[in-house]
Amino acid sequence: MSMVVRVLLVAALILSIIVPFGAYFLGEKNRRRYKRSLACNCFFFFGTLALASILSLGGAGSVQAAEAAADVAATGAAAGGLSSGLGYIAAALATSLSGIGSGIAVASSASAALGAISEDQSIFGKSMIFVAMAEGIALYGLIISFMILGQL
Repeated sequence: MSMVVRVLLVAALILSIIVPFGAYFLGEKNRRRYKRSLACNCFFFFGTLALASILSLGGAGSVQAAEAAADVAATGAAAGGLSSGLGYIAAALATSLSGIGSGIAVASSASAALGAISEDQSIFGKSMIFVAMAEGIALYGLIISFMILGQL
């Protein structure tokens, strides 16, 4: 990337921090200013991220990558490049989605367990079993991701 593009990206990133503060402090003093400030911050940040991604993928680097891919296709040297990449994606998805599901399950079961324990303390053991079962979901996803990574 050229120096001008880098300066523009840094300026856009700095503006993504400064402009939402302006939208927050200079806007009307109501409840909507929080949402407006958050929307402005997200718009500038993800816009800068998308712009940086587009600009970094263009240019001489992609030409060199295309030539390397053509060489690999001609010689067949890097068999498994796509499969290993998809394996890493699968491992990441197994871990992240099981963690999200476990978090949702623990949030609901732990709050119900606390409510039940506050009424009758003798059911502490039973309620903790349900919370532990919800936490086990994340461990299962982690084990599956290790199994996937072991195949690569």
